[in-house]
Amino acid sequence: MSLITRLLCPVLLAASLPVVAAEPEPLEVFVSLAPQQTFVEAIGGDRVEVHALVAPGESPHLFEPRPRQIAALAEADLFVRIGAPFEEGWLARLRAANPELPILDARQDIALRQLATDQDVHHDHDHGHDHHDGEIDSHIWTSPPLVRVMAGHLRDALGALDPAHAEQFAANHDRFVAELDALDTELHASLDGLTHRRFMVYHPAWGYFAATYGLEQVAIERAGKEPGARALAALIEQARHENVRLILVQPQLDPRAAERVAEAIGGRVEVVDPLSPEYFATLRRLATLLVAGEDR
Repeated sequence: MSLITRLLCPVLLAASLPVVAAEPEPLEVFVSLAPQQTFVEAIGGDRVEVHALVAPGESPHLFEPRPRQIAALAEADLFVRIGAPFEEGWLARLRAANPELPILDARQDIALRQLATDQDVHHDHDHGHDHHDGEIDSHIWTSPPLVRVMAGHLRDALGALDPAHAEQFAANHDRFVAELDALDTELHASLDGLTHRRFMVYHPAWGYFAATYGLEQVAIERAGKEPGARALAALIEQARHENVRLILVQPQLDPRAAERVAEAIGGRVEVVDPLSPEYFATLRRLATLLVAGEDR
């Protein structure tokens, strides 16, 4: 074989090989809270890279997006908002930085509740604001059936952004929904038979969970404020009257008011984090605590 032939053979061989299109980069998705990250990853699989703005342990009520987060978000493929307190203040800046950024509202097609009155209200998605007198409860993810609604919109949004993998998103969605349905059935089996339908919390984060399973949360804190002496005394009296022995707190907030109530009623404080990315384990633990409280 001549020198020229030996030099040309690799080139000719490479030219004869089929051209394989490079796999596109995963979609860059930002969400407000860690539970949302769990949902998006379940549906997007390896076709998404998801970032939660509020890190585990941080409070959404005190959170301010960092400049580097806003800069990264402006380059993202999708932002999924959920109604967290910090969103409204900087959403206009985000839209100005990237007018083309798709924004999915996780509250779409969900009847929202007011924290103060626990009444149902509806979100106006055309104009991007809520029609209500009190503060809207944004903790919609605490109800598995509502996460099911969110999951359908996530599947559709990801499929629109990456049509080549729409079938993969649909299959992942179906598996995730089956897990949600199994969790919902399990929680009903645990909670439907409870005699005491009220439970006490420090921060009213479990309203949608309570509504789904026919329960009622009694909150110590309202509108970010601890109760005064008279309100605290009334809560203690209510807890004694209803034989409440369990008070739920979340790790992002000061538990001292809850501990004072627990001491007065001879009860205990348990930490359950509604912002945990371990979604299924968190709701199962909550149900276990509520059932255990029934037996005391």
